[in-house]
Amino acid sequence: MRLVFIVLSFLCSSVVGAAQYQSHQLDANRLQIQTDKGQLSLTFYQSDVVEAFYQPDGVKQLPSFSISKQPAAVNLRLSEATDSLTVASAGLTVKINKAPLQLSYYRGDTLLLAEEQGYVKQNEQHGFRFALSDNEKLLGGGQRVLGMDRRGQKFPLYNKAHYGYSTQSSQMYFSLPAVMSSNKYLLLFDNSAKGEADLGHTEPDIMQFSAEGGRSSYVVVAGDSYPALIDNYTALTGRQPLPARWTLGNYASRFGYRNEAEARAVVQKFRQLKLPLDALVLDLYWFGPDIQGHMGNLAWDTNAFPQPEKMLADLTADGINTILVTEPFVLTSSKRWQEAAAAGAIAPGLDGKPKTFDFYFGNTGLIDVFNPKAQDWFWQIYKDLAKQGVAGVWGDLGEPEVHPDDTVHAIGMANEVHNAYGHQWADMVYSGMRRDFPEQRPFIMMRAGAPGSQRFGMVPWTGDVERSWGGLKPQVELALSMGLFGFGYIHSDLGGFAGGEQFDKELYIRWLQYGVFQPVYRPHAQEHIAPEMVFHDSDTIETLRPWLNLRYQLLPYNYTLAYQNSQSGIPLMRPLFFADETNASLLDEKNSYFWGDAFLVAPVTEPGVTSWPVQLPGGVWFDYFDGQRYEGSSKVDVPVSINTIPVLVKAGSFVPMAELVQSTRDYSSKKLTLHYYADQSVACAKGEMYEDDGKTPDAIAKSEFELLNFYYLQDDGTHKFELRRSGDYAGKPDSRELTLVVHNQSATPKHISVDGKYLQLVPQQARFNRMQNVAWYDKATKQLKVKINWLADKQQILIR
Repeated sequence: MRLVFIVLSFLCSSVVGAAQYQSHQLDANRLQIQTDKGQLSLTFYQSDVVEAFYQPDGVKQLPSFSISKQPAAVNLRLSEATDSLTVASAGLTVKINKAPLQLSYYRGDTLLLAEEQGYVKQNEQHGFRFALSDNEKLLGGGQRVLGMDRRGQKFPLYNKAHYGYSTQSSQMYFSLPAVMSSNKYLLLFDNSAKGEADLGHTEPDIMQFSAEGGRSSYVVVAGDSYPALIDNYTALTGRQPLPARWTLGNYASRFGYRNEAEARAVVQKFRQLKLPLDALVLDLYWFGPDIQGHMGNLAWDTNAFPQPEKMLADLTADGINTILVTEPFVLTSSKRWQEAAAAGAIAPGLDGKPKTFDFYFGNTGLIDVFNPKAQDWFWQIYKDLAKQGVAGVWGDLGEPEVHPDDTVHAIGMANEVHNAYGHQWADMVYSGMRRDFPEQRPFIMMRAGAPGSQRFGMVPWTGDVERSWGGLKPQVELALSMGLFGFGYIHSDLGGFAGGEQFDKELYIRWLQYGVFQPVYRPHAQEHIAPEMVFHDSDTIETLRPWLNLRYQLLPYNYTLAYQNSQSGIPLMRPLFFADETNASLLDEKNSYFWGDAFLVAPVTEPGVTSWPVQLPGGVWFDYFDGQRYEGSSKVDVPVSINTIPVLVKAGSFVPMAELVQSTRDYSSKKLTLHYYADQSVACAKGEMYEDDGKTPDAIAKSEFELLNFYYLQDDGTHKFELRRSGDYAGKPDSRELTLVVHNQSATPKHISVDGKYLQLVPQQARFNRMQNVAWYDKATKQLKVKINWLADKQQILIR
């Protein structure tokens, strides 16, 4: 009875304070409603996206950090009844009840979402309450280990480190005040302040967002499919810029390399063993010899790194891009403390003096990234490092990890802006890079941010995960939950970061096998167990070598996923429910995922297994390793060895692959292998490949790219492949040697022709390898290989 009394008391007090309609005015994309409590603006940013911004009298409002665009031209229809208003676009209808003020959102005749009330304010909290429908599932909330469906959960909206997490966490580094519903809407609480989300926990049929100040605004996004929701949402909040090709390669990273000799040695080790490598990440020893006392130096420790510019130049010449860790804390013991304080870069306390406090690394102040003076001071350091040859920025501890409540920022108190801190930091770095280094695609890896941070090229990771099987288990869930909201490059420290006093060889192998199919391939860990495969035994290296090689051979496919993400926001790792939106059970699947459209991956997260369960999403799938065919929507056990995890390829998929290189510096698409997975169930199929020079910013906007399109049509026993290419860029091959590999080819073909010209079918692979414009059928693997010189913008291959 006590719980019921508390809930009823809250509801009654809220109803008494509910706003009442007074008047309205429609102005282009915005409906302004005046109430007895203040103003409400309904702004249609596009036909499927509307913001409700309540501005109660006397309530401070902070700017939106999430919304990145101006409203597009939208045709709105407005009608009025005695007790309501209705405003509608082609995609969304909002019904406004006048007394009390209450909004309901429809797509066609279908109710998507309704306020249980409008704006709610109680004590120091304000926010919104919404009614939930029966059986509605809710995904989102950012980094949590709670299962995919977060309905029934209550959790903080406050970015906070969770060191050494494993199979459960309700609060982590990167919270998102947003949910995606099984009812095909996405809801964003556009607020940067410390808060809470209650997704039907306190009251089963109520979803509530609240915060300590910030902005009293929310956004409703509609769409006909889940990818359409992501497309519409990222059109509003911004899309991830296309990263440089090297970012899809292998990283050498640990906590950390203590000097130049160690840094050079690890690169040399990869080169000696002929294991591909593209990036070197330097943790905090680049600016000081110890963990404590030096943070904020933000300059090379020349005792350990005596010739940093020469080192950077040598690494660059070897195809290695160097990334440096930086933090937003300046210790009072650091070499820059006085400089930072004098520049006004340190956030003050209530007394107006630079705020100092103790945390693990020492006594410190926090850079106020919301203050233009602080931004100017901080950016000059990044600018100087970039001039020296540093290729990427790693922003660590940016929740911020310690953020006293009485810290005063340029636009508000600590709790008002806490969740936007990493976002603003990334904005500062990205804007500076685009302005001062316009020929370079920025790389910005950060641990925390806010909705919309993806538009600054933010590459987040899942934090200091425990180095255990329990730490590996939630990585798919974390990646899928973030990817739905624009963060397509979320990834884990491969191998696990924290703890793990003894090396678990099987765990390490399984984590790095999974990493081939995550957006960033970066093993990283505390140094007592080497995260780099080159420092392990030969058996571990040789087990993982084909996996790392596969990562590089898949560069054409993976770079195309990056292109697709930049255009529509669709993540590289995609949930299974994308395949069948009518199957509600797939919304809960957290152990397997799609890598692009072609691959279904299920990481092995337990030791000693000989098979692994895989949820099939429907359709036909082939085991990548042995060609075994699977079909349907059931769960199947896929045999595995230490050399394999379940990797299935969808029937009808095109998978372009390139020749193996040791660095993306040497990447070329002049020789391509195009795999096609044939099946009688697929009568027609298509695929694409995106190509540019891998480094020019805004290549797409400048039309400095090429699209390669692949088509398949099965017609009365004839298999027709059509290859098309369009576009241009500097360095584009005039022609390509293309090897088409048709999988699941059940018999030797009787006739093969290219643009009407007969192609010879040779009996031995050796002859095939030596010759041009030739074909070979491998009966044992049921693979047909057709090698051609792709010269024309359009070519056709017929197989009978």
